[in-house]
Amino acid sequence: MAKGEGAESGSATGLLPTSILQVGERPAQVKEPKKKQQLSICNKLCYAVGGAPYQMTGCALGFFLQIYLLDVAQVDPFSASIILFVGRAWDAFTDPLVGFCISKSSWTCLGRLMPWIIFSTPLAIIAYFLIWFVPDFPQGQILWYLLFYCLFETLVTCFHVPYSALTMFISTEQSERDSATAYRMTVEVLGTVLGTAIQGQIVGQANMPCLEDPKDSAVATEDANHTHSTTSLRETKNAYLLAAGAIASIYVICAVILVLGVREQREAYETQQAEPIPFFRGLRLVMSHGPYIKLIAGFLFTSLAFMLVEGNFALFCTYTLGFRNEFQNLLLAIMLSATFTIPFWQWFLTQFGKKTAVYIGISSAVPFLILVALIESNLIVTYVVAVAAGISVAAAFLLPWSMLPDVIDDFHLKHPHSHGTEPIFFSFYVFFTKFASGVSLGVSTLSLDFAGYQTRGCSQPAPVRFTLKMLVTMAPIVLILLGLLLFELYPIDEEKRRQNKKALQALSSRPRKAARPAR
Repeated sequence: MAKGEGAESGSATGLLPTSILQVGERPAQVKEPKKKQQLSICNKLCYAVGGAPYQMTGCALGFFLQIYLLDVAQVDPFSASIILFVGRAWDAFTDPLVGFCISKSSWTCLGRLMPWIIFSTPLAIIAYFLIWFVPDFPQGQILWYLLFYCLFETLVTCFHVPYSALTMFISTEQSERDSATAYRMTVEVLGTVLGTAIQGQIVGQANMPCLEDPKDSAVATEDANHTHSTTSLRETKNAYLLAAGAIASIYVICAVILVLGVREQREAYETQQAEPIPFFRGLRLVMSHGPYIKLIAGFLFTSLAFMLVEGNFALFCTYTLGFRNEFQNLLLAIMLSATFTIPFWQWFLTQFGKKTAVYIGISSAVPFLILVALIESNLIVTYVVAVAAGISVAAAFLLPWSMLPDVIDDFHLKHPHSHGTEPIFFSFYVFFTKFASGVSLGVSTLSLDFAGYQTRGCSQPAPVRFTLKMLVTMAPIVLILLGLLLFELYPIDEEKRRQNKKALQALSSRPRKAARPAR
């Protein structure tokens, strides 16, 4: 039940402003102002837990789907590239589409956003589980994975978009929403670690089957497949299903906690009195705002760099470095490093500015990527590089969401009467990032096909190993440097940000002055 609801129903005089009552007509007891809507720690934790499913499933798919399609489902590299690209591209398009549908939905007894979360959850976990299932009909595998990958991305978007919007409607107090967001970001980072740990450790326990020489005769291959290899492949398939079941179970638990522990406040909708700008007009204004274009262009290149590392890291560790049984631990080292260094970057950007944090945080991975590219396979050095990559991943994770509000403030100063454009800024940043992710995965998998990737080979030809090294080291380095060059054009530094903040404060005070009654 919303706090303060019905507080003004005690007296008819409470409906009249006291300024228009005569002295003798004033109520004997002055009505107390409405109390602030305080969220309990339990409410904030329940809200924050809802951010874990998206991060867990996203990490598992991002790190493991490529190697699963190639070596477990035994999809050829060209078909795998189509599945990965179409799935990520479809995911990019569903964000604005679902956001538009949600904006048209009406209030129900469960709220306006909660029904999307409730009804998408059971279908999403079924689709997620079937992504990691190998069907018995090889001819239809491509359609199987395309169908359930795209279906899952649609359903998880139906969960995550309303969940993200729920921030604005769990309280009418900005301070409470900010506090809940801080809880959410912490749990989301922990969700990435949990997803990587569950998927990596369960799958890592299975003995991944491989053929010593994929170019052997058909008879030798058949013999290998019907002995130890067949048993190992079955164990690996079961390990992926077990990991999918574990993550799907946590998904359901988090959704139940979110639904039971958080109540959508209708008052928050009623306080939004400003008429929002039409969507396409707002989109045109946003896409013509220079600082926004420069910011997303810079982060597009740097995000693409880290997505190349993420998507190809398992194959790189397995075949180029030869750490077939260590890649899941290396992934965990990256995510733990990122988790522990996010508070450091939060402190750093407040002390030295956001542009400085971008240059130092994202570029810190470059020397270590060069080191991996130049030296021979060394497990200790690889762990050091994994930790260093995690430090940069933390900066890349935090900084876009920290800098986008500055761009929105700058936009509001130039277009003070354009209300309701905030979702466009955030949704189209996510759109471009996800689309770039699809391009990176599709192109990298296609490159492996051209290089001669051998499905289930214990080793790969030299061109494949070289291609993987380029995809995980040199290509990300080039993209990071291009992104940092684009950040040179980004105009909002700390001085500009302070000027914008003062100007916005002055702008927001004008309507209040104009609203004062004349004496």
